[in-house]
Amino acid sequence: MHAAEPLPHFVDDYLSFLYEVHPTGATMDGVHVHDDLIEDYRRSAIDTHVSALAGFGRRLDGIPVEPLPTLEQIEHQIISSNIRARQFELEAVRSWERNPHVYADTLASSLAAQAIFTYAPETDRARRVLSKLRQVPRLVQAARDNIKEPPAIFVKVGIDTWRGAMAFIDADLPRAFSNVDDMHLLGDLADACGEAVHTIGAYVEDLENDIRPKAKGTFRLGRDRFEQKLRLEEGITLPVDRLLAIATRELAATQEEFRQAAGRLNGGDPIEAWRKAKQKHPQAGSLISTAREQLDELHTFLSRTPVMSMPDSGTIQVAPTPEFFRWSSASMWTPGPFESRPSRAMYYLTDVDPKWDGDRKSEHLRDFNLPTLWAISIHEVYPGHFLHYQFLKKIESKVRRSTLFAPASYMEGWAHYCEQMMIEAGFGRGDHSMKLGQLAEALVRLARFVVGIRLHTEDWSVEQGVRFFMEQAFLEESSARREAERGTFDPTYLVYSAGKMMLLKLRHDWYEEQGGKPSLRNFHDALLAQGSAPFWALRKLMLDTHDDSVLE
Repeated sequence: MHAAEPLPHFVDDYLSFLYEVHPTGATMDGVHVHDDLIEDYRRSAIDTHVSALAGFGRRLDGIPVEPLPTLEQIEHQIISSNIRARQFELEAVRSWERNPHVYADTLASSLAAQAIFTYAPETDRARRVLSKLRQVPRLVQAARDNIKEPPAIFVKVGIDTWRGAMAFIDADLPRAFSNVDDMHLLGDLADACGEAVHTIGAYVEDLENDIRPKAKGTFRLGRDRFEQKLRLEEGITLPVDRLLAIATRELAATQEEFRQAAGRLNGGDPIEAWRKAKQKHPQAGSLISTAREQLDELHTFLSRTPVMSMPDSGTIQVAPTPEFFRWSSASMWTPGPFESRPSRAMYYLTDVDPKWDGDRKSEHLRDFNLPTLWAISIHEVYPGHFLHYQFLKKIESKVRRSTLFAPASYMEGWAHYCEQMMIEAGFGRGDHSMKLGQLAEALVRLARFVVGIRLHTEDWSVEQGVRFFMEQAFLEESSARREAERGTFDPTYLVYSAGKMMLLKLRHDWYEEQGGKPSLRNFHDALLAQGSAPFWALRKLMLDTHDDSVLE
């Protein structure tokens, strides 16, 4: 009888495989051995990928759980779910066969990571970008070959994302590498950019004229696949009926809290109070400078208040969102937890487009009102995503350090939790409008919880989702539409609210075990020392007595 394979050896092999088939994910993890590649979506590569995952599943099953140390027992289960979630996506959800956005988003993110993260000299990164650009025809051909019976909404979003990628390649990439002094390389890069834009343009034309008019596929996962996706990816095992009841309960409670906060602000109608609060916003062109000032205030507060230990952090640059990513109003690009060289982090915010008409500009700026912008800066930077990554860098376990194992309900749940937690800790004390902004963001996340479930497990249309966001989360129409459309291709975007609730439950139970209410710093330091993991695993790691009830 052969000795069982050591789990750390298996983890090394599995991560190496994931980095090879997901080179963009490797870059985001801070691993740069495959930076010259973009993902291979050819059907033969997908079949090989599926077969390899099955092989890793068999290898993992061959490692008995009982003899392992407690930490490895937990990680064994995390890895098992990760493998099965990836198999489920490729074989059952099949986004690669239904959604052209997948291909465009992969390309744009892959190229942007080389432009944004300064982990290597500009010339080296430019060569890797050149290699990626030369693989664009293969990527586009894979999309042409694979996409079958797509939903019309996926085609619409895909066209928008592909056009954004074209604009990024045409305009942003040349500027990103303008300091390269190798004229031959610059010439090759310019030629490759032109060829990529031409190839993508032809595909976008076909999507618009040939595929979109005939697109009749459904975006819905259905109840069984929706529940299985949540179970495998997030460790959430509740049926959708129970999840919907929880979301509806929390939405009603948050709406009441919103009304009370509005009453403290001006004593009047809550919708009118929020309308007035939204009039206080940065002017067009000043969004970036306003956010920089906010980050300074947040950093000062965290340095002076016992909320959590403050690790050394790198440089954060606040900048306008690149064209390819403008569907996102705000995003944080942080060097990965395995990054060995210092590299800047980018906090992107989407300012108004000069080409927009006056009404659209005004609506966009109202959505970036100062109370909401505070919540966004907390979520994305301090102490949200950016600071979270600084803690991940210290984790020894590769499973709980790598973003390729990280459940969205923990990563996004932490950042969303921070919006509420900072106000509880005293930030912005006495500023009722800031509390209103935090609650407004919570309403949007809770509306996602409801809309995501109803889009994919009931017969809700995108238009019903739009109305729900407008009526229940008080969004204006364009923002409500963007949120509802996102729910079609990001079905489990309930992870923000669900993660926040699971984290609050963990905090409550941890406090109970501590025999009272120790400081926030004690809890946060204990939590962040565990790395990223599903909440069922965090409960096992942090609680002496625990159950499987991560959400209630």
